[in-house]
Amino acid sequence: MAMDFDKHAEKLGAHEVAAWLRRHPDFLQKFPDLALTMVVPRENGPAASLASYQLEVLRDKNRELSRRLQELFGNAQENERLAVRTHQLTLALMKQASAADTLRAMAASLAEDFQGDLVRIVAFEAVDGIDDADWLQVIAEDDPRLSGFRDLAAGGEPVCGRLHPDKNAVLYGLRAEEVQGSALLVLPGTGLVAVGSRDPNRFFPGMGTLFLRMMGEALVAALQRFR
Repeated sequence: MAMDFDKHAEKLGAHEVAAWLRRHPDFLQKFPDLALTMVVPRENGPAASLASYQLEVLRDKNRELSRRLQELFGNAQENERLAVRTHQLTLALMKQASAADTLRAMAASLAEDFQGDLVRIVAFEAVDGIDDADWLQVIAEDDPRLSGFRDLAAGGEPVCGRLHPDKNAVLYGLRAEEVQGSALLVLPGTGLVAVGSRDPNRFFPGMGTLFLRMMGEALVAALQRFR
C-alpha cells in the first residue's frame, strides 16, 4: 500500500500541486509552519519567504493603485477645467450682437483659453463686419477645395490628429508646415473650425472629443440667431 502511494506521489507534478492549491487557497492557513518555510525566488536578489513575497506583491499593487488614482484625479481636474471653459465660451458666444462678433469670440477663446497655436475658421457664407482676418476664410460649401472634408462631415464627429497635407494647406495656407496636429470641427451648413498645434502629441486619434463637439454645437446655435 505504501509502495502504491509513493508511486502516485512521484507522478504528482508541479502543475497538479499548483492547481490543487488554487482550489484550496486556505490550505496554508491550516499549516502556518509550512507557509513560513516556503521560499519564493525573486528576479533580482536572494529568495524571499512567502510572507515577505506576498507583502512585496501587495506593496506593488498598492503603488500601482496609487498611480492610477493620481492619473484619474488629474484627468478629473482637466475635465473640470474644460467643462468650465466650454461653459464660459458658450455664454460668450450667446452674448455677441452679430455673426462677426460671434466668430471673433470663438477664435479668441480657442487661441487664449484653449491655447491653440493656429486657429482657423472657414465660413460657408460671407460674414459682414470682418475684413482681412488671418483666421477666417469664406469658402462655399460646394467648393472643390473642400471636397476632402466631406467624408469627415458625414461622420459627424470632431477629428483629432495629423491631417492630410491637402487639408492642412486649405486650412492653414502658407503656415501649413508648422502644424503637426489638429482638432477639426466640421459643421454642416456653417463651416469648419480648426485648432492647429506645433506639438505632435497635443491632438491625437482616439482622444476625447466631447468638449469639442459641445463647442461646435454652441457656435452653430449662436450663429443661427443672425440668419
